[in-house]
Amino acid sequence: MSKKAIKPSLQNPFAPPEVVKFTIPGEIPGKTGGYEEVMKEGHDLIHRPIRSVKIDQIEKQHFKKRMTVWERIRVLTENEPNILFQNWGKNLDGASLVTGILNIRGRDVAVYGHDFTVRAGSMDATNGNKLARLFQMAGEKGIPLIGMNDSAGAYVPAGVGGLDGYAEAFTALRKISGVVPSIMCMFGFNAGGGSYLPRQGSFVIQPNDTFFGLTGPGVVKSVLGEDVTPEELGGPKVHRLSGVADLTVEDEVGALRSALQLLNYLPDNNSVLAPFQQTSDPLDRKTWEINTLLKKAFNSPTGFNTPFDVSIMIQQICDHGDYFEMQRDRARNAITAFGRLGGNVVGFVANNSAVASGQIDVDAAYKIARFNRFCNIYNIPLIFMEDTTGFLPGREQEARGIVQAGRAMLDSIVDIRTPRILLIIRNAYGGAYASYNNYPTGADLVLALPTTRLAVMGPAGKEFVYKDELRKVRNAVAEQVKLGTQERTAAGMEPGEAKKEAEKDATEWLKAREAELNLRYEKELMNPKEALSLGSISSLVMPTDLRKVLGENLNFFLRHYKPSPMQAVQREFH
Repeated sequence: MSKKAIKPSLQNPFAPPEVVKFTIPGEIPGKTGGYEEVMKEGHDLIHRPIRSVKIDQIEKQHFKKRMTVWERIRVLTENEPNILFQNWGKNLDGASLVTGILNIRGRDVAVYGHDFTVRAGSMDATNGNKLARLFQMAGEKGIPLIGMNDSAGAYVPAGVGGLDGYAEAFTALRKISGVVPSIMCMFGFNAGGGSYLPRQGSFVIQPNDTFFGLTGPGVVKSVLGEDVTPEELGGPKVHRLSGVADLTVEDEVGALRSALQLLNYLPDNNSVLAPFQQTSDPLDRKTWEINTLLKKAFNSPTGFNTPFDVSIMIQQICDHGDYFEMQRDRARNAITAFGRLGGNVVGFVANNSAVASGQIDVDAAYKIARFNRFCNIYNIPLIFMEDTTGFLPGREQEARGIVQAGRAMLDSIVDIRTPRILLIIRNAYGGAYASYNNYPTGADLVLALPTTRLAVMGPAGKEFVYKDELRKVRNAVAEQVKLGTQERTAAGMEPGEAKKEAEKDATEWLKAREAELNLRYEKELMNPKEALSLGSISSLVMPTDLRKVLGENLNFFLRHYKPSPMQAVQREFH
């Protein structure tokens, strides 16, 4: 007896057949005519892009551990989406892209998502046009944008129409850059225009097991003869280190949840402040943990050269220790993060001595510049936390353009118009101090901890300050060796052994004298005293009072700040 093959279906066998009636409730049924016919046809037109998708297409998405665009929308909000521009042609032209407005926690948010179950989410002339219209609407209404990208690129049978569609979307998205913030989630396999378009957004979030890039591995193989996997070419491990992806997460749900979390720190547009959130965390809460951190670090055997993770300080300053770090895996010698202080959103830019002594290299400089520009455009105040021995020197950094990167960082700081505070934690040397949000570059307030060591140079500065004394000490070494050798030889020691012992003693004597001068340099110049006397530092603050002092001053500056767009539109990327 042969068994009947079971075919997968979305139909519930126990559910009654759906009957759509186009009558008014309570109305006595009468003769139907042309009106009911066009209503039925309209109902079919509305639902065709969804119902025309075969179940095996949906199964393919789920098999690849991907959601459909409609499932992704449900993760973003439980409210019914307002789907706009539902146009499609006879071959479902335009249906591979869904555009609409969502209500997310009481905020209007524009959203688009590629429907991979329809033409692999590809772009044609029709949906390029409606995507451009959505971008224009977001800019005109001043609402943020979330993009869910899952596209095979331009629809090849559409010919140049698909390319025109991308070009239209590129242009529209560029024009709202700097007007409304946008968050782009990368799902599936995206290449070409499917990569360029989302990277025009403010932030890119990429889950594991996804790809986006200029071309796929197949093209690389045919053009360059290079065997490379999608992960090696354009996976999250690549993009999180290059800065192309701002956040990398485990899966699609993690990407969408991260987008919602990030959205909580962003304003609707460049004319308003980010959302204020009432907090039960007292502004005058003592930050004892910061005191403990610094005490353990600086009282250790390595003293004031001991590295520590500055993110611990950021955590202690923020409301309930909650902050959201950007580009977490790139250039860890600099931390850029959004947080709240007294309910107000603030951007933190901090040198992290736990990595490379907090020195500023090419990646760190561009990371800081990018973050500064965004905060400046969208009326987000900034707190800089300085602890760096300077820019990272060396041939590799020069070859990569450290001068250009440092200039980009400096330009972004000089251009800031939002309230900004500098807190010097420990090291602030040379060009790094001069380009890191001090009073001359426009800071509203400069504070320092008693642990501050502000100087033109670090300990090596003794070579210039005590040049004459060091010369005398070093010139005396030869005489020390000569006298020591003579004394030991006279006492009966072999001449060769006597000289070795004398040289060892002379070396230790020289180290001791240099250590004394190091200590003297630190006492006389590597401290906040001169900066205080010159007004380069406004005042010292104790570690336990950091939250209170920073919060009260931030509130003062915000009370006298009027959020507004830049006088001329400034884009988010330099």
